[in-house]
Amino acid sequence: MMELIRNLTNNMGYVILVGFIVSRSNSFKNIIQKDKFKKKDLIILSIIFGGFGVLGTYMGTDINGAIANTRIIGVVAGGLLCGPFVGIASGIIAGLHRLLINIGTLTAVPCAIATIVSGIVTSVFYKYSNYKNKWIYGLIGGALMQSLEMVLILIMSKPFSTALNIVKYIYIPMVFTNAIGISILILLIQNIFEEKEQIAAKQAKIALEIANKTLPYFREINSNSFENICEIIRESIDADAVAITDKKYVLAHVGMGEDHHIKGNDILTGATEKVIEKGEILILTNAEQIDCSCGTCPLRSAIIAPLKDGDEIIGTLKIYYGKEDAISFRNTNLAIGLSQIISTQLEISKLGKLKEMATKAEIKALQTQINPHFLFNALNTIISFVRINPDKARELIINLSTYLRYNLEIGDNLVDIYKELEQVKAYVEVEKARFGDKLNVIYDIDEDINIKIPSLIIQPIVENSVKHGILEGSKRGTVKIYVKKITNNKAKVIIEDDGVGISEKVIERVYNDNMQENKIGISNVNNRLKYLYGKGLQMERLDKGTRTTFIVETLKG
Repeated sequence: MMELIRNLTNNMGYVILVGFIVSRSNSFKNIIQKDKFKKKDLIILSIIFGGFGVLGTYMGTDINGAIANTRIIGVVAGGLLCGPFVGIASGIIAGLHRLLINIGTLTAVPCAIATIVSGIVTSVFYKYSNYKNKWIYGLIGGALMQSLEMVLILIMSKPFSTALNIVKYIYIPMVFTNAIGISILILLIQNIFEEKEQIAAKQAKIALEIANKTLPYFREINSNSFENICEIIRESIDADAVAITDKKYVLAHVGMGEDHHIKGNDILTGATEKVIEKGEILILTNAEQIDCSCGTCPLRSAIIAPLKDGDEIIGTLKIYYGKEDAISFRNTNLAIGLSQIISTQLEISKLGKLKEMATKAEIKALQTQINPHFLFNALNTIISFVRINPDKARELIINLSTYLRYNLEIGDNLVDIYKELEQVKAYVEVEKARFGDKLNVIYDIDEDINIKIPSLIIQPIVENSVKHGILEGSKRGTVKIYVKKITNNKAKVIIEDDGVGISEKVIERVYNDNMQENKIGISNVNNRLKYLYGKGLQMERLDKGTRTTFIVETLKG
């Protein structure tokens, strides 16, 4: 028995070695790291894990017409890591192979059945397992499936005495080596998922660094801005070419292929037109897919991501490489992040244009809401979370994007009060990430308030409570936000903090519209409320802090 254990351990080692080699290949990584598998991916993974099962059979040891093997290592690992399709399909591959190469032998049928059942059972385990305990399920599943195989051999193989002797000899060695081998293979491949998280964190950091570098060019867009932006991106991600287009024309193209992809000319690639039409990112792995009208174009791989203004497609970001199949999970995630950031920054650039168009006091005030210091502080906060908490970093990026997008979509139209509160919460989450448990925000919001209000009415008051109430005092405190329904078309909004407290002098200046030019946010909110409702803010200095109250209601006709 000890000799059999040594043989099976060696066989297990070979399977693990092959698994290690496969797991290090970029092609396998690009598939296994995807958030969602396509049919083609599932078929390839089934063949790979089924191949591990076939290898385990070929490397097995003959025992009186039976094969002591490590076949189920690949099957169980595939089912637990990649789901039901891969588990069942790899089980069928390995099981049918076992049956076909040994038709008529003593244990061929029960072993084939046990292998297929292993794929089915571990697919069930997949639903209940998680990232941390898959190797434990693999250990248990390997032992259970190997026990099932022994039971089937005893039931189906004749003569019984021979089957019993086989089971006595191979049961313990096979349970031991298969269970351990499954756990090792799972842990080995799971390293790729950990690598995926590390890659995502690194790409988030790169994207934010690019955002910082390109921000000046979005503030005042001129004829060279997009070329500078493309050059920054190309150097930062080591691409062969980067381009930005609108819906018809090339706005900039830097790097390989710039001799015919010329700024101001029509878009040349059919793939870009598809992205503009469908609004979905495209991963292109060869020149035929890129579909450039220039026959000598040297570009061989590309990621083309849509740029959006709200739900409207306004152009594309294109990242090119001179080699075929050069697109990895890393490239794809980075391109998606960059396209979202560029879309947001393009919207930020509208602020400059709005300045030229502004004729009303409320629009002038709203233009000042995106404070550069707040934006840079927010970006630095996100960068600090990239390494220690990537999930938090991604959450903050979404909150910052929500805050910026809302600020950029302002106008004369009224907005639903809950939409306004979404923007408030996005701002609060970014500030809470900066100041941790020093800042506490409590919401008390009634339901079923069907009222539309002017945009950016609540957030400037909350921001004032945080900046001038909490942070100018003990730098620790609570802001309470109440929205209480009065009637079907009227509601009361209260923002209260326990900070340093507003001075009577400042309250008087707000009421008299006599604030300093760089501190007009609250004053403009007050003026807009008076203009729309006839009554502005009611501001009170408390024993500790400030309370600001106002009424909103549905406007008639």
